[in-house]
Amino acid sequence: MGQDAVHRDSVNWSCWAQSCTLYRGWKQINQPQLGWVNSGNNNDATGTAGDGAVVSLGDSGYAILQFPEIIYNGPGPDFAVFENAFNAQFLELAFVEVSSDGVHFVRFPAISKMDSNIQTGTFGLSVADSFYNLAGKYPYLTGTGFDLEELKDSSFIDINAIRFVKIVDVIGIVQSDLCSRDSRYYPINDPFPTPFNEGGFDLDAVGVIHSRQSSAIELNQNSEASFYPHPVKSGQERIYFYKDCEGLFQIKSIHGALLYTISCQAANFIDLPHLDPGIYIIEWNGISKQLIIYK
Repeated sequence: MGQDAVHRDSVNWSCWAQSCTLYRGWKQINQPQLGWVNSGNNNDATGTAGDGAVVSLGDSGYAILQFPEIIYNGPGPDFAVFENAFNAQFLELAFVEVSSDGVHFVRFPAISKMDSNIQTGTFGLSVADSFYNLAGKYPYLTGTGFDLEELKDSSFIDINAIRFVKIVDVIGIVQSDLCSRDSRYYPINDPFPTPFNEGGFDLDAVGVIHSRQSSAIELNQNSEASFYPHPVKSGQERIYFYKDCEGLFQIKSIHGALLYTISCQAANFIDLPHLDPGIYIIEWNGISKQLIIYK
């Protein structure tokens, strides 16, 4: 099944993931007494592909990556996910999801046509053309490209303002309810078991082809009250103004209910109250804009 293979040296990358939040999976999900994988760390999933550092996700593990710029929908693949496969047929796979706000993630519709009647063993081989919209189908230094155009009908994301990419390990145990399934609910067959510290999908990097710089939110075209960063991490709710600003700022729910009123007296920042991840409205002098809080 056709899907762009993107070599690390074949395009001019606009940026690479700069931070990673890691949720490790099991060495072998049906034998949890073996514990979790422990190879690599958060930073090993950032930076360029082929830098010698990878992080293993383990069975059902996942990683959420952020970028210095916003990913948008351009012609062809918009970003690519790199796995650490040294054999073009030993393929460890992962689902790929994207989000604009860090709360609502949408998964690329994955398809697997790999025979699921016979389990692919620990060091078993697969055929790359059997998979579509699954990361890990190409060998080391060749990323799997993903095109945001495929998600254009989703109401949960803005395909021209993607800030987060989630990589979720595929569990390839086909003769079990634990097996991962594709978008048609067919079992996905990939090597199992892999009860090692390096088990599961080995994430090398995520590179972006189409991105743009995140502009500050303009509360008013003629106002100097533009603020950053945006989105804002939950627990770190301080926003900075480019110049001193004063007046009353109102924080409202996405439905318009008033939650907080904050007074700013000629300062270049305000501390927001703790806000759960989600989308809010911030108002100043009657002008409203979205405020995104991510976890």
